[in-house]
Amino acid sequence: MGLQEYKRKRDFKKTPEPAGKVEEKEGNSFVIQKHAATRLHYDFRLEMEGVLRSWAVPKGPSLDPAEKRLAVHVEDHPLDYGDFEGIIPKGEYGGGTVLVWDRGTWHLEEDAEKDPVKAYKKGKLKFRLEGEKLHGRWNLVRMHGDKAGENKENWLLFKENDEAAVPGSGDAVVQEYPDSVATGLSLEKIAADPDRVWKSNREEKVAKKKETKGTARTAKTQTPPPKGARKAKIPAKIEIQLATLVSEPPQGEEWVHELKFDGYRVLFELADGKVKAVTRGGKDWADRFETVTRAVADLPARDAVLDGEVAVLLPDGRTSFQALQNALGGDRKAEMVYFAFDLLHLDGHDLRGVPLLERKQALARLLETQPRQGTIRFSDHVQGSGEAFFRHACDLGLEGMISKRADLPYQGGRGKGWLKVKCLKRQELVIVGFTDPEGSRKGLGALLLAVNSPSKKAEDLVFAGKVGTGFNAKTLADLRKRLDKLERKTPAFENAPRGAEARRSHWVEPKLVAEVAFTEWTGDGILRHPTFQGLREDKAPSEIVREVEQKPPAKKKAVATKAKKTARRSKDRPPLGPERDPKDKGIAEVAGVKLTNPDRVFYPEQGVTKREVVLFYERISAWILPHLKDRPLTLVRCPGGHTGQCFYQKHITEQFPDSIRRVEVEEGGETVLYGAIDSLTGLVSLAQMGVLEIHIWGAHVDDVERPDYVVFDLDPDEGLGWDRVVEGALKVRGLLEEELGLETFLKTTGGKGLHVCLPLVRRGEWDEVKAFTKAVVERIVAEEPGRYTSKITKASRKGKIFIDYLRNGRGATSIAAYSTRARPNAPVSTPLFWEELESDVRGNTYTVRNLPERLEGLDGDPWASFLKARQSITAAMKKAVGMKT
Repeated sequence: MGLQEYKRKRDFKKTPEPAGKVEEKEGNSFVIQKHAATRLHYDFRLEMEGVLRSWAVPKGPSLDPAEKRLAVHVEDHPLDYGDFEGIIPKGEYGGGTVLVWDRGTWHLEEDAEKDPVKAYKKGKLKFRLEGEKLHGRWNLVRMHGDKAGENKENWLLFKENDEAAVPGSGDAVVQEYPDSVATGLSLEKIAADPDRVWKSNREEKVAKKKETKGTARTAKTQTPPPKGARKAKIPAKIEIQLATLVSEPPQGEEWVHELKFDGYRVLFELADGKVKAVTRGGKDWADRFETVTRAVADLPARDAVLDGEVAVLLPDGRTSFQALQNALGGDRKAEMVYFAFDLLHLDGHDLRGVPLLERKQALARLLETQPRQGTIRFSDHVQGSGEAFFRHACDLGLEGMISKRADLPYQGGRGKGWLKVKCLKRQELVIVGFTDPEGSRKGLGALLLAVNSPSKKAEDLVFAGKVGTGFNAKTLADLRKRLDKLERKTPAFENAPRGAEARRSHWVEPKLVAEVAFTEWTGDGILRHPTFQGLREDKAPSEIVREVEQKPPAKKKAVATKAKKTARRSKDRPPLGPERDPKDKGIAEVAGVKLTNPDRVFYPEQGVTKREVVLFYERISAWILPHLKDRPLTLVRCPGGHTGQCFYQKHITEQFPDSIRRVEVEEGGETVLYGAIDSLTGLVSLAQMGVLEIHIWGAHVDDVERPDYVVFDLDPDEGLGWDRVVEGALKVRGLLEEELGLETFLKTTGGKGLHVCLPLVRRGEWDEVKAFTKAVVERIVAEEPGRYTSKITKASRKGKIFIDYLRNGRGATSIAAYSTRARPNAPVSTPLFWEELESDVRGNTYTVRNLPERLEGLDGDPWASFLKARQSITAAMKKAVGMKT
């Protein structure tokens, strides 16, 4: 087709879509874009002949080979379109919100037509996808009667039955993983960001150019230089001012305090219509910071020099040097932002001799026309209150702050006019052991650390945690060589790790001392997010005690683990309902709900009928309803039992009974209806309709944008022993509880895995919570890549535990506590005490038939404090799991 039809349909002065061109290079990329236009659909695009050959798939792809999805062939798109994510203005062709749902590469199958163009013209494409969500063998087949090359021809897209197929899954892949693979954002988040509506920005610029008959640089400046600025040209070289490291914030109103950004320090010079981006090393990186360079060029000034930091923002609003490095390396997931904190030159005037506060006032005036969330942003400050500002910076998980004298001129070099204060702490610790490396790492995995307790004898050591980051290859090899010579059979310290952790540990004589950077001590005397700094040869192990700082930032201490266990062992527990005989044919109505076909067998392995499932829910209703109440639900309905046809149902219809409440939720640019229940009648109604799985949102209906429930789903590869699943759950718990101080809860999945669950106070939004859970999992994977994976593909799971964090995005769901599963033998997802992992319990141990007996004999409720927990994800926690490098 080429791009003639694509360009004919679009006015590129009004739409943010790229005009593009037919590329000469050959490639094999694919992209699927979720597009909320008049109707929500998925645009499936394969790179071919220098363009993206495109099909609109109304229902989206399915991993079920039985699901053949209509794919309407539409006009070719330019390759640049594969990165497009944003808002097409209303009234333009395809107006609506677009996100990158999946992307990767595609390859023709061995038994397919060898030439992709010939295969396409024949109307039969057999190919393999390697994406972030989709994998394995797929087919695109033109329907009978359609001819290649015509617009709007109908094809079918369907999955082959291979290792990546999930028979019976229906729409599960698009329902459970709705968000962008490029930014992690949902359609709703993208649609809510007015800065993504590029049309208005373009029109402003066009209008501005017409008005001034040139660029803003030729117009009279909007920002007069401050008094005291002297006339001068921009000097050939400007020495930047640097901050001196100090131990605590300075006092007094003469100081202003700014947040410390994690990026590149850059002077942007605008002169004669050209822009330079001068780094600390004197290099011009204008081309590498292209988006910022263009924004500087559009500033309302003839010439200017700005001082600031180029950075990339994470979803939670912090800056990340690693994300910036990725962006510089060609990763288009992140957008660069320039945080300008000083103005050194403006329209023929040198401002360096002017006091800082006046320079910043001039800078603020210069940037006042910039969008609040634009490419160039004013780095604001607080005057005075240094200690409070410092505590706030640390609570946000930042590296620290910069303090500057408000009354001083700009002075090149390092001096005392600018100071920097860091949040991280350091101290020496004794090395008492180490763990073996995992994956490709050499030398060792982590060092086990201890300190001498001041309340005991000098030689008594107490465990203080472990450190597994901060090493390079040379350090790892040197440490292992030294530690091998010091090995001993038993630990030389108190409260040593036990169980699986102990089995992977080597104990050593306490002869070596390490210096470690960290954020704080937990209430249990364990280091939080430590980083190895080096060995200290000048310190004797006997000298090492826990250092007590004189003026620590105010921190909320983590609750001790022992106290948590005690709270969970509360004697309080919900009551069980009446025990009734499921074979009693006289039971035809329960909780006011008339049962149709009550003797229909839902689970043939045990002969469990619909009536038995209904009576099961009647008996445990006081246990399950608190975990379902007022949450949007996604249902798995199996009207003929779990061996028959099952399907996911997100949205409810008029046919649903009134006992299932209608909940309005914004989705894909429109309001849709979800179901929610708060009564036994509603619960029985679900079972009456053949619902065998109840999946919940991680939020309540009164505030669906703020999640209060997080789940880490541990799914083992085929053949892995249960001990590996238990080990993985304890690993997740150890990070969340021991390092971060977050109380966790455990339940079986009703299958072969476990769920580690985390209740939260409703503060953060979906993107923030999902980013945190992703960072938690990636931290665990990085520590032991041979045992865990965060990737959904079967190939990535071989011999590993897949820890799924994707259930914590907006619209994603997870199986509810005490819900049945549509699997053999009527299993139930069952909350456990953590101590029960030492027993012979498995993921599918508890069923419709034996769970009531378990609940009746329990010494308390394993999740008694779940709904009462008051905890949230702090900035320090985010930093601890690597959300800031």
